[in-house]
Amino acid sequence: MFFIQLYRWFPSVLRVITVIRPETLVRWHRAGFRGYWRWKSRSLGGRPQIDTELRALIRRMSVENPLWGAPRIHGELLKLGFEVAQSTVAKYMAKRHGPPSQGWRAFLCNHAPEIAAMDLFVVPTLGFAERLIGSIRRECLDHVIVVGEAHLRRILRSYCRYYNEIRTHRSLDKDAPLWRPVQSVGTIRSRAILGGLHHEYARV
Repeated sequence: MFFIQLYRWFPSVLRVITVIRPETLVRWHRAGFRGYWRWKSRSLGGRPQIDTELRALIRRMSVENPLWGAPRIHGELLKLGFEVAQSTVAKYMAKRHGPPSQGWRAFLCNHAPEIAAMDLFVVPTLGFAERLIGSIRRECLDHVIVVGEAHLRRILRSYCRYYNEIRTHRSLDKDAPLWRPVQSVGTIRSRAILGGLHHEYARV
């Protein structure tokens, strides 16, 4: 169509293009397409692509820890020596089609065969501890059944160690209260905490 239109505009071009072979025209056509797609796929700047291994790790963390959001996973990655933006973490997290955790109905149905009786309890606190108690409830006690005072103390001791030594906090610039060192060398391993509610990630 190009040459037909060219002939309509300039009939004298017919004497020039008679020396062009079909193979030459096809070669020009392929070269033109290669140049076009090279231009189309050029880098436009912005953040660099992250490795497939890191994308898989982000997805693994989000699947293993349904209570974690992008800030928590981002903090873990920083402690494992990865320099990545929080928005990138949110982009590659596993997509959830429901609430971040099970509802009370599913929770009670899962434990119904083992429940003989249960009681609701209130923990009175001072004003300065409300934020901590809220974290304990959202990240721990709302997801387990407490069968007694000794059991509750064991759960709280385990959560206390996780909260102070492992859990990253946005208010501490993605660090743990007792300072957690950055690990950049080794294979990443995970260990379940509180029955799998949370996981500890470390390089070994």
